[in-house]
Amino acid sequence: MWTNWSGGQACLPVAFERPSTRAEVRDAVERAAQAGRTVRVAGSGHSFSDAALSNGTLLHLGALDRVLDADPVTGLVRVEAGITLRRLSRELLRLGLALPNLGDIDAQSLAGALATGTHGTGARLANLSAAVAGMELVLGDGTERSLDEGDGDLLRAARVGVGALGAVVAVTLRCVPAFRLRGLDEPRELDGVLEALDELVDGNDHFEFWTFPHTRVALTRTNNRTEARRAPLGRVRETLAEVWLDNLAFGALNRLARRVPRAIPQINRAAGAAASRRERVDWSFNVFASPRLVRFEEMEYAVPRAAAREALAATTRVLERHPVSFPVELRFAAADDALLSPAHGRDTAYLAVHNYVGMPFEAPFREVEALMAGFGGRPHWGKRSFLTAAELVPRYPRWDAFARARAELDPDGRFANGFVRRMLGPVAREAPALR
Repeated sequence: MWTNWSGGQACLPVAFERPSTRAEVRDAVERAAQAGRTVRVAGSGHSFSDAALSNGTLLHLGALDRVLDADPVTGLVRVEAGITLRRLSRELLRLGLALPNLGDIDAQSLAGALATGTHGTGARLANLSAAVAGMELVLGDGTERSLDEGDGDLLRAARVGVGALGAVVAVTLRCVPAFRLRGLDEPRELDGVLEALDELVDGNDHFEFWTFPHTRVALTRTNNRTEARRAPLGRVRETLAEVWLDNLAFGALNRLARRVPRAIPQINRAAGAAASRRERVDWSFNVFASPRLVRFEEMEYAVPRAAAREALAATTRVLERHPVSFPVELRFAAADDALLSPAHGRDTAYLAVHNYVGMPFEAPFREVEALMAGFGGRPHWGKRSFLTAAELVPRYPRWDAFARARAELDPDGRFANGFVRRMLGPVAREAPALR
């Protein structure tokens, strides 16, 4: 039995394999093809969607976790796809390099984070997949295919491929020199943040905030590059802030909310009021990522940046009609050109809604999802969504190009599962090859 991080997704594949070499990946895919089974690849299980589920062969590539080649001058780094973002960041630091941006969780595998369009925040920075200069895949017949920027739409499809094109075994990343960030977390009055939102987003390298339903407090996070020396919180303060307050105390409040839903407005106000100011200087990956010990379910939508305030206000009104004890999160990213990136072709605000594990999430999530349609919203591929391909097609201007790439790379649908069939539809037949 395989389960994801939150426990909300589970499957019992016919075969669950952990290959440790590319040859073993090829062999596993060949065996699945000979047996007529589909194949999916699971990373760290940090997605909330059913993207990794399989009733055929499920591959876990965690053993493929080496840096294969690196050029500190050009910043190009070739790395096996099963490595976690946490380990990759530390390996890059040894080379004097870093990823341009990261989200606030680094437990994901590299391939899984790319496949689902994982992102951080920063108005001038695109999602993680924008750093990809090449990808190496094992296709559905067990052969290998390498893609680089000369492959055009094939690489643009594979960069956010939702696991539907093949098993990614290696990635070439365009990295930047290692850098430090000054990270500032502080609660602010929500109305003031919204009034100055464009200034805050454009005037900082990275800006985001959380706000609880039933409150008017914004828990802001501002990260900016600095040449200052490292000044981390320190082990005691970090344990107190990130483990005790952000996780253990917050978890206790959510357990109370689950037992006494009518108290959620007061609980949310208490959680917002408990937030404190924190400042530190550290290597970028240490500032970006925080431990997440409280389990939850999540839906995230990408909307045009200009719609951020309106989308947040409308979403908050929806959530206040439901027992929701988690905050809404708002982040920002630059447009990119990956064919199925939620930020494809437009500067984007990412709006995420969550609810504590064991609390009802489907009703508020469905209501928010219906609301997002009015903003042209695109769901995060690794988080909850109830949409189908028919609803998604008009939201992606280059959907047909992805369909052609899929028909070329996985014509037999070897890497399809229920998630892929529901959200991407069947493999297109008689599609012209892409070059």
